[in-house]
Amino acid sequence: MERPELPLPQLHAFVVLAEELHFGHAAERLGVAQPPLSQQIRRLESKVGHDLFHRGPGRVTLTPAGRELLPAARRALTELAGGLAAARAAASGRTGRIRLGFAASLALTVLPALLRTYRERFPGVRLDIHEMTTAPQIAALHEKTIDAGLLREPPADEPELGFATVLTEGFVAVLPSAHPLAAQRSVRVAQLAGAPFVLPPREAGPRLHDQITALCQAAGFVPLVTQRAVEWQTVCALVEAGLGVSLAPASIRRIRLKGVAFRGIDAGAARTRVAVAWREDDRNPLVARLVEIIGGGPGAGP
Repeated sequence: MERPELPLPQLHAFVVLAEELHFGHAAERLGVAQPPLSQQIRRLESKVGHDLFHRGPGRVTLTPAGRELLPAARRALTELAGGLAAARAAASGRTGRIRLGFAASLALTVLPALLRTYRERFPGVRLDIHEMTTAPQIAALHEKTIDAGLLREPPADEPELGFATVLTEGFVAVLPSAHPLAAQRSVRVAQLAGAPFVLPPREAGPRLHDQITALCQAAGFVPLVTQRAVEWQTVCALVEAGLGVSLAPASIRRIRLKGVAFRGIDAGAARTRVAVAWREDDRNPLVARLVEIIGGGPGAGP
């Protein structure tokens, strides 16, 4: 079907004249002289193939063709105005959708406040959040199945990704509440030598896993890992069941299990890093606004 070419300025002039029914008043409202307005209307009538107005001395009325065109012209102008507003909102990062990956343990720390702040500032943006550990988040960023990620210990060799630190935190020992060391206010990592360990698999977050292993090695032993669990909540549940002990980021203390004790350790300056990650070539303003809120902004260093 042939699509009619009706220029928007002509449609706008037509609607204003249809509302004013007076060339002088319509020209004044449009901010133009009468002759250019008359030319616009003539061009539109030529496109339509019929007169749109009856012109009489001091009197202008719509023809049947004009009456039929008027509702469609108003809809076209309204839809265009709405489309322009939507485009500007999307370009400024105020509407649209963003897919955010997050490490489950961050639901205990930064995630709730982040989501609340973001929703308050950008209520028109839809947030799709996906729980996943660090390595799957990195893969999802490369595959473009998420737009940004909140993760622990980002890898150092990802030139296509940007990272900005959100927070750092220390480590705690995770013990069954009946464990003899649970009676102490804090423990030395060396006291955990020989105990079975429960840890996430290294492939879920290599750098965090290596940090924990390094803490043990600095205390003179290699951890005997007898159980693996991807999420820290599950690690704590296995510790509660008496299957071992663990070393974990300090925010894990917010997991409330009656049979688990969390104790400070002699880890010195050892800290784990939580970062926001994004693709460096991503020009989506939604991502830029999200990263700004979390802290750092695109281009911020590690």
